[in-house]
Amino acid sequence: MLLPWLQAALAKSQVFVLIYLLGLNFFYFVLFVISIGSILRHVHRMSYRDLDEIAQSHLAPPISIIVPAYNEAVSVVSSVKSLFQLNYSEFEIIVINDGSTDDTLEKLIQAFKLSKTKRIYHQTIDTRDVRGIYASKLAVPWAELVVVDKENGGKADALNAGINVSKYPLFCSVDADSMLERDALLRVALPFMERAGVVGVGGIVRVANGCFISHGVVRSVRLPRQWLPCFQAVEYLRAFLSGRIAWARMNSLPVLSGAFSLFRKAPVVQVKGYDRTTVGEDMELVVRLQHELRGKGQACDIDFIPDPVCWTEVPEKLSMLWRQRNRWQRGLAQSLYRHLPMLLNPRFGLLGVVVMPYFWFVELMSPLMEVFGYFVLLAAFCLGSLQWKVVAAFLLLTVAMGINLSLLSILLEEFTLHRYPRVRDLMTLSLSSILENLGYRQMLALARLVGMLDAFRAGNPWGFLERQGLDKAD
Repeated sequence: MLLPWLQAALAKSQVFVLIYLLGLNFFYFVLFVISIGSILRHVHRMSYRDLDEIAQSHLAPPISIIVPAYNEAVSVVSSVKSLFQLNYSEFEIIVINDGSTDDTLEKLIQAFKLSKTKRIYHQTIDTRDVRGIYASKLAVPWAELVVVDKENGGKADALNAGINVSKYPLFCSVDADSMLERDALLRVALPFMERAGVVGVGGIVRVANGCFISHGVVRSVRLPRQWLPCFQAVEYLRAFLSGRIAWARMNSLPVLSGAFSLFRKAPVVQVKGYDRTTVGEDMELVVRLQHELRGKGQACDIDFIPDPVCWTEVPEKLSMLWRQRNRWQRGLAQSLYRHLPMLLNPRFGLLGVVVMPYFWFVELMSPLMEVFGYFVLLAAFCLGSLQWKVVAAFLLLTVAMGINLSLLSILLEEFTLHRYPRVRDLMTLSLSSILENLGYRQMLALARLVGMLDAFRAGNPWGFLERQGLDKAD
């Protein structure tokens, strides 16, 4: 016979999990509703703009594009080629070879005819030693290529070195395995032209696996054939078209993707650049900018634009995906803990009283609650006290609501941005939103839970993701 106290504990645990999941889905629904209005307004506003005219006008500020690269020999050349084809009047490309042990530097030297230069390096932000600076002999009138070879110090250190070398007032961080669409840089720069208080802007990141890519350009958008990257394509749509747009609408966005984000350089230098002691340097910088600047009464608008597209290669192996999500969760935990004084602090507006609590109790704690929920149901089943109405409610709140949110995100993408023209791809995305609940989602919850626990351990391994290479012309 089941002990009364144990039976009561299991019953209360089930109710607690259900209440948590109910609140979680309520937040998701509210964020999605806010996102719909924001996307529709943005699409309507952009329909009246001539991007080519803006790109060639004096309004477009010059930009330094910083590409950190560590053992990216497979993809770095195609990524740089894609950057040269951007529709923008003036920019420089700065590739940081962060002590690669493969032939990343050699491939860059060969592909772009690089030679050493005496360009001055102002160490405004502390970094590891720079071994040499190279310039390309294939420069075009509107852009130049600079390659910095330095000792390995991690992604944050590489980005800081790029900031030190950069000569323009805005800098854009782009991953070496990513490619920008032709108008992406111009679209993400528009908020800087319109509002003086803008400090950072991010664009949407999409899955490049499966696309036909030639000479650094996505020629044809296709979904990958493997299910694992398909699940990630659904995830990216859900995350970017729901959460980030809504937070940006409330001027309370706490994170920009490290794969593609544009910053005003002066405020970043003011807060001493990227933090080299965290694995989540992208989120930590955005939160620290708002913590320090808003704390001093300075303007610090962080925006997100849904149509500047960055295509990136996602993991195709479970082991690589596990390491990536573990690292993301560690970075989230580190960023939240380091800026704990912002939690429930009205001085930071909605960011302090709404967004930070959300990221603490939803983004950080949801893996724990989900795994705990499965454990409670399993324990109740083994002890013969499982109530099937509780199981039905749990599945409704975890599976059915998740599927609905994914399908709504796919529909929103189709009716506004329309990046997947084939009906077959839309059907595959819809099917992926269902199948991801059969093991994939549970695996990610476990990886994130382990990452949260790892955040409290010593060490700061960034990890290395194996790249397959996507450019068919390379």
